[in-house]
Amino acid sequence: MKALRILVLNERDGDHPKAGGAEIHVERLFGRLAARGHRVVLRSAGFRGGSIRATREGIEIVRDGPLAAYYARLPLRVAAAGRRGEFDVVVECLNKLPFYSPLYAGTPVLALCHHLFGEVAFDQVPWPIAAAVVAAERGIPWAYHDVDFLAISQSSRDDLVARGIRPERIRVSAPGIDRPALVVDPDAPRRPVLAYVGRLEAYKHVEILLEAAARLVPLFPGLEVLVIGRGADQPRLVDLARQLGLEARTRFTGFVPDAERDRLLASAAACVFPSLKEGFGLTVIEANALATPVVARDAPGLRDSIRDGETGWLVAGVDPADYARALAPLLEDGDEARAMRRRALAWSAGFDWDRAADELLEAIEAAIARAPWGVDR
Repeated sequence: MKALRILVLNERDGDHPKAGGAEIHVERLFGRLAARGHRVVLRSAGFRGGSIRATREGIEIVRDGPLAAYYARLPLRVAAAGRRGEFDVVVECLNKLPFYSPLYAGTPVLALCHHLFGEVAFDQVPWPIAAAVVAAERGIPWAYHDVDFLAISQSSRDDLVARGIRPERIRVSAPGIDRPALVVDPDAPRRPVLAYVGRLEAYKHVEILLEAAARLVPLFPGLEVLVIGRGADQPRLVDLARQLGLEARTRFTGFVPDAERDRLLASAAACVFPSLKEGFGLTVIEANALATPVVARDAPGLRDSIRDGETGWLVAGVDPADYARALAPLLEDGDEARAMRRRALAWSAGFDWDRAADELLEAIEAAIARAPWGVDR
């Protein structure tokens, strides 16, 4: 098959100050396709200090102005590219507002679904924006009725099916991870350290970690808490740590380089992810790759990345006492904790970016072949 010309639609690129797991996923996969000789162009929103054009991992990035202008301009620009036959396929990333690209692309479309927000949007952004997101998502079954989907987890697939997407149009492909350079011994002793890594946003509910930690201090006087990441919710969380008497034992690291993040995660007895919803839970596997088990909410995405009772624990609900009970055996650092660390490390070995890129390319080829106009082979 000849090299493909692929247009990717994602609100943010890897240089964006708010880039997260979805952007890592997009860059790792499409960077591999670019390295195989396919042309990949990513249209994303601009940001302060960002150039109009850039290249990352072989991906040509075009930034179409500030956010409101980006969403307003994109349909016209994609439609024009379709009329000119500039691309063989459009891959639309569904993780924020849907682009509705099947209505105007004039080119085969593959929907790459990290996650849809649904009601969780009201926990992340002001209600008028959340209401707009929820309303926009309601049109997906109509606009994407004849589109192929690639979901990154079974949870995302189930969500799509519940919304009316035909199951036979959905493939599932889990992400990979960047293998850490740090080599860890899962049987080595761990200090009583709890960690969170990710963006600090309201819907992540990092306060549950802090409240659980406050309950564990009497049992583990040397307990420390690491909050790795940055985001709008940090001031509230810093204040809560002070109110709970955790100020002296809690470290808010902000953004740290990957090597430092890995060193911190490898020092933790457990990671905690109380998020309401994730596309997959990429950071869970990154922690597992450092032999660090994870305790998380039994929520979409997280229940895909955690093998309950084997690589970590899933907790129903939001009661910090339940998290504390799940975390206590890991902080004790006994045989149970060491066995879970070994299983977490083994589980992480199955998450490979090259395999995920192969599955993405297969989905792209299927979407092109299914489209009535196809691409000349």
